[in-house]
Amino acid sequence: MKIGFIGLGIMGAPMAGHLRAAGHDLFVHTRSQVPAALTDAGAVRCADSQAVAAQADIIITMLPDTPDVAAVLFGDHGVAAGLSAGKTVVDMSSISPIETKAFAQRINALGCDYVDAPVSGGEVGAKAASLTIMVGASEAAFERVRPLFELMGKNITLVGGNGDGQTTKVANQIIVALNIAAVSEALVFASKAGADPAKVRQALMGGFAASRILEVHGERMIKRTFNPGFRICLHQKDLGLALQGAKALGVSLPQTAGVAQLMQACAAHGLGELDHSALVQALELMADHRVA
Repeated sequence: MKIGFIGLGIMGAPMAGHLRAAGHDLFVHTRSQVPAALTDAGAVRCADSQAVAAQADIIITMLPDTPDVAAVLFGDHGVAAGLSAGKTVVDMSSISPIETKAFAQRINALGCDYVDAPVSGGEVGAKAASLTIMVGASEAAFERVRPLFELMGKNITLVGGNGDGQTTKVANQIIVALNIAAVSEALVFASKAGADPAKVRQALMGGFAASRILEVHGERMIKRTFNPGFRICLHQKDLGLALQGAKALGVSLPQTAGVAQLMQACAAHGLGELDHSALVQALELMADHRVA
């Protein structure tokens, strides 16, 4: 296939790399430098998003936030300007479900399909091609792009129509955030009580409290390895989407609101670019005690 990929950050670059390694023609654009590994492998660097869309049959975007997707799709020299009928636009960013539905309508009006397919798994999942991919699309559009998803992920689910993929990702981010907060509180409590947090984590991994968050992020908290796999500022954005949606739906999300405030505290202390496991530092500040 002729594939366009726009947004080659921490996750986008390895995702695009898997597509090229499988032999697909790859046309790329990003606001920073295109990784040499991609161009060395034969990816074609394009001047702008319009040029990517003109060359490719399926155009994938992997961008930080809703305004970024809007600009890439519909701004000057954007994807929409390079589309012709029959092409497919796949947004794998994590953005507003409400805006996603509006984007889909505009792309559909150009005679093209729109797929929202946000992912979970972070940098590790992107590199290992083991991402969870949550899809909102028509059945026909999903089947068209499914072979590409299978090169990037393992757990691929068509949830429903446009917007449903993004809604699922927001739900995912709620669960992950609350789990990170729970592990953070447990380790701060145990450490300040005088127990060895590493041994506490080891013991809990064998019981009902065991989780992927305790396994991976609990270790990060103890070893202080907060280099970003998924940044606090991006998770903060996702919780903002959750709270925005909850307000529109008349739903109360009290625990989500609490974790959002912890992330805000991290951002206020200059920690927004760290991995979201660094949320523990907000609790450490309040306890005047470091886990390790």
